[in-house]
Amino acid sequence: MAFDFPQSTKGSHNLVENPAIVEFNPKPNSKEISVTNFVRNIKPESEKGEIFKGKSKLNSKKGIKGSGSGLNQSSVPGDVVIGNGRSITDLPPVLISEIFNCLDPKDLGIVSCVSSILLSLASEHHAWKEFYCERWGLPAAFVAPESGIGDAGLDEKSWKEIFVEREFRSKIFMGRYSMDVLRGHTEAVRTVFLLASAKLIFTSGYDTVVRMWNMEDGLSIASSKPLGCTIRAVAADTRLLVAGGTDGFIHCWRAVEGMPHLFELRSSQHNQNTEVRLWGHDGPVTSLALDLTRIYSGSWDTTVRVWDRHSMKCTMVLRHSDWVWGLVPHDTTVASVSGSDVYVWDTNSGNLVIIVPYAHVGNAYALARSRTGDFIFTGGEDGSIHMYEIVHDSYATEASHVATWDPHSGPVYSLAFEFPWLVSASSDGKLALIDVRQLLRTSKRALGKRATKAKHSGEVNVEPPQRMLHGFQNNLYSVDIGAERIICGGEEGVVRIWNFTEALEIERRVRALRGMRLEQRMRRRKLQTELSSKGGRSDQCSVAAKKNSVACVWPSKRGMSGKTKA
Repeated sequence: MAFDFPQSTKGSHNLVENPAIVEFNPKPNSKEISVTNFVRNIKPESEKGEIFKGKSKLNSKKGIKGSGSGLNQSSVPGDVVIGNGRSITDLPPVLISEIFNCLDPKDLGIVSCVSSILLSLASEHHAWKEFYCERWGLPAAFVAPESGIGDAGLDEKSWKEIFVEREFRSKIFMGRYSMDVLRGHTEAVRTVFLLASAKLIFTSGYDTVVRMWNMEDGLSIASSKPLGCTIRAVAADTRLLVAGGTDGFIHCWRAVEGMPHLFELRSSQHNQNTEVRLWGHDGPVTSLALDLTRIYSGSWDTTVRVWDRHSMKCTMVLRHSDWVWGLVPHDTTVASVSGSDVYVWDTNSGNLVIIVPYAHVGNAYALARSRTGDFIFTGGEDGSIHMYEIVHDSYATEASHVATWDPHSGPVYSLAFEFPWLVSASSDGKLALIDVRQLLRTSKRALGKRATKAKHSGEVNVEPPQRMLHGFQNNLYSVDIGAERIICGGEEGVVRIWNFTEALEIERRVRALRGMRLEQRMRRRKLQTELSSKGGRSDQCSVAAKKNSVACVWPSKRGMSGKTKA
């Protein structure tokens, strides 16, 4: 760890030319950092450093050190050691916590490897929870405790362990997969939705029926009655299921308490109070989304309507200049695509925050958003995928273009995002997996914002998609990702699931074997070190030679030459 001293600090300009030991004033009320004045005693024969009175030595290659007798036993090479043998671990925990707040997950993990004290402080730091929530949101056990999962398993783990495990699982989409095919629809599938917390899949399309599937075994659980129109959008959480179609209605099913699969899709006398229809759009409903208090719907009538979940009444209408193709809410804003433009609205005031004109050549069909809401991904009729960053300034809010991909030969109809993977579905029958880990900055701090904006102001080296998945003939209309699976529906009328849980198990076994090999290697190295330190290597070899010694008479050259002559 290193400290950057302000320019106003006395003696900071002379640290290079006149090296000295940096000492923090131990007085609690002192706010200044001073440089202790040492009297040099330079030995002419020494060229490695300078010896000061006080038995303190500075070596430019090894950092700043204090006297050996005063060092804390927990300090290691690389620690910043303060006068009287104090290290950075002696700082107040609040100050260390503030330092850790400036680090990203990778740097925080590196800091935890420095010493046992920093390992304890970094592992228990609250930033791990923030990192997890910024990337994936709260775990399902916190979001839906009524599901019976409980948070006992999470209480046994620290947030660092939960984060590391989730980060490990996010890397399996480059591994082996198995493909499952769900058959039941009689016509093209227009929309798919994965509710990972309840292990349910919802699909619908031209056959006007909403179907519910079990995510684990792929079996059909239930299906609704024919709704009389093509269903183009489905969204759900553990309390509400909504579906919208070309008739302009929004069909809603409330969760039934005690049902193992949450929703009763078949109409009956018992569920009359759980099924509701909302009407307000004058055209087909093309997109739906939910949050804790609202329902969002987009339509070809050029509006986005915001509904109150409790009263089931429309509370706000956001008008666009063209057909609305997609929307994604986040906190107090909702992003939408209309025509070829991208909009960001404030749902509290109804004001337009940002507009990105002509984001695509032709219509912008698909929209996705990062968990923090700072990054927006769009796909359009031109086959391109664009990434924008929403930069909040004290004066204004701007949309900065970050990257562009062109993995498809046809229009991009759907996008789905789960950190760090962006998945796109196109009319060319292919899925593209794009890792945006290097482009995303999950930090919400102002310094991070300015750094990101400066980084993206010039040219950005964008890697091509890491993987292309095939399996359909043409026209993929909808895609979703989660729970180590990718679900897609298209013109064929079937739902395909790319299941990567097998890759997860394989990677876990590989990691376990790698850990065993490393442990064995460390044991052998420790044993060799002990033997070499005791001189046991030569003794061991000599003992082995004595045990295996065989009485052999080797004829010398002289003897052989004498016998030959004889």
